[in-house]
Amino acid sequence: MKRILSGALLVLLAALPRPGAAQDAATVSGRVTNPSGGPEAGVLIRIAELSVGTTSAADGQYRLVVPNTRIGTSARNVTITASRVGLRTASAQVTLSPGAPLTHNFQLEADALNLQAIVVTGQAVAVRRRELGATVQNVVSGRAAGVAVQGGEEPNTESYAEIDEPGFRSPRATPLSTFSIDVDRASYANVRRFVRMGQRPPRDAVRIEELVNYFAYGYAEPASGQPFSVATDVAPCPWNSNHRLLRIGLQGRHVDTRTLPPSNLVFLVDVSGSMEAPNKLPLVKEALGMLVANLRGRDRISLVVYAGAAGLVLDATPGDQKTRILEAIDRLQAGGSTAGGAGLRLAYDVARRGHIAGGNNRVILATDGDFNVGASSDAEMFRLIEERRAEGTALTVLGFGMGNLKDSKMEGMADRGNGSYAYIDSREEARKALVTEFGGTLFTIAKDVKLQVEFNPAAVAAYRLIGYENRALRDEEFTDDRRDAGDMGAGHSVTALYEIVPAGARMDVRLHDAPRPRYQPRAGAAPAGANGELAFVRLRYKAPDGDVSREVSYPVRGGGAAGAVEGDFAFAAAVAEFGLLLRGSDHRGRASLEDVLSLARASAGDDPYRREFVTLVERFDHIARGEQLQPLGEELADR
Repeated sequence: MKRILSGALLVLLAALPRPGAAQDAATVSGRVTNPSGGPEAGVLIRIAELSVGTTSAADGQYRLVVPNTRIGTSARNVTITASRVGLRTASAQVTLSPGAPLTHNFQLEADALNLQAIVVTGQAVAVRRRELGATVQNVVSGRAAGVAVQGGEEPNTESYAEIDEPGFRSPRATPLSTFSIDVDRASYANVRRFVRMGQRPPRDAVRIEELVNYFAYGYAEPASGQPFSVATDVAPCPWNSNHRLLRIGLQGRHVDTRTLPPSNLVFLVDVSGSMEAPNKLPLVKEALGMLVANLRGRDRISLVVYAGAAGLVLDATPGDQKTRILEAIDRLQAGGSTAGGAGLRLAYDVARRGHIAGGNNRVILATDGDFNVGASSDAEMFRLIEERRAEGTALTVLGFGMGNLKDSKMEGMADRGNGSYAYIDSREEARKALVTEFGGTLFTIAKDVKLQVEFNPAAVAAYRLIGYENRALRDEEFTDDRRDAGDMGAGHSVTALYEIVPAGARMDVRLHDAPRPRYQPRAGAAPAGANGELAFVRLRYKAPDGDVSREVSYPVRGGGAAGAVEGDFAFAAAVAEFGLLLRGSDHRGRASLEDVLSLARASAGDDPYRREFVTLVERFDHIARGEQLQPLGEELADR
């Protein structure tokens, strides 16, 4: 125990900002190319002796900021290295001068794979290799969660909550479908990480609603004074021509982030030994740096770290003191074991002390989720999160890395904290979550948003909600304002898809209803005024600072009997169909990767994220055929 505490103390002391730090910094920038001269993304650029690093972007460009406090008062000779799995590490001697820019380019050579052993035990896959930088081949066993690349043998301990897909239900026996919205997108980024590695993702890592909601759709902006708009449409189902798809889309109001209320943000950073890998703490530091760049003088930032113990590294600091904040972030180093519960409690205490009435009070947790020392009972942590949520402090969770990702725990924390959960697998994903979608990630426009859909038995023989399995609510919870539900951030959109068997169509699915009630009417006639209605959508939500819900409702008309699914709807359907295939769903019908690609290519347009999806599906097609693929860098498509 003494050794753990000593190690944690050293981590905290190393992270403390030094007084009198100079405001300027030296910069090293340049471009990284591969053996063929093309740009190389995801390369770790590091000056180890100064404990600074960054990664190259999609175009191969990098920019490394070195605080003058690291260099001293005169020029200093240092070694800068560039490394990435599958490429030979390159290094060079450069001279840094305080406050001066420097340019250095790298061209990396391919490195051969050199494995000592491959150990496969159940769901764990461990790879032992002789030298750093070796390419990891496609090593997959059943539902293996990933490949852990270590100097020694280390089992994979990633965990995912089991997903039990619901079957079709009859509106005569079960007319209502009730669920909480979900704005998380972590599952898509995590699935992308597996496919880039040349692996099939674990079935329960695939949450279809998060795949669909990763993308933006062309929903109308809400009317003045409303937090979001609601749109519904119906089209033929691509994977079963006898069925229909109902799409329900919500579009959150976009806001100018410059006019948003002040923020009281507490960064809670995991600096335990498990965070040492390049795609963990170094990427955390860069991601937080991107967020800091968008802060204003009226915002306040604090920094808490935890390893064997928890500590305050940076007390509340105005957002325009960026150099001071960035230097505190840059000094973070990994080491020790993890006391996540203690760190979370300290972060909440710091947030409470700096609470801004009417502002955005939020803890931002950056971790691989490996809470394994101290008061780490899930129930205890969840109670703490819910208590502080009631006080007005939200929780946003950013997941990093592979090998011991605790996806189920992090998703549960964000859900209870009225925040979102994002998985950061690359520099570009960090930019998307914390810069491009800054308002949606951090600013809530409506909370406890619930949907309830009532299907008309005269028009619908059976229905099934696609995804949202862990967001299901009991029908009576729809009107219970005590029941927590999902929150919607500024500019966020939410899409829900139902697969429907129209009345009169051949019943080709098995129903999963309880027996119909003996003493209730069984007539199938639609209520007066409901002729032509397929369903009726009710939506409840609260204002960000409210306790009483407002309810709105929308009828859904039309059966989508003719034509084909097109445009945005077609792309959402393609993503859902891909999710059914990844999960090996019992309800995938005649789904195929060929059909997914046909729909996605026709509706991708110029959207770089949609183009990336097409490339991802093409790559997965090779994986599904049993081909062995080399791991990719950060980007699959130019952004």
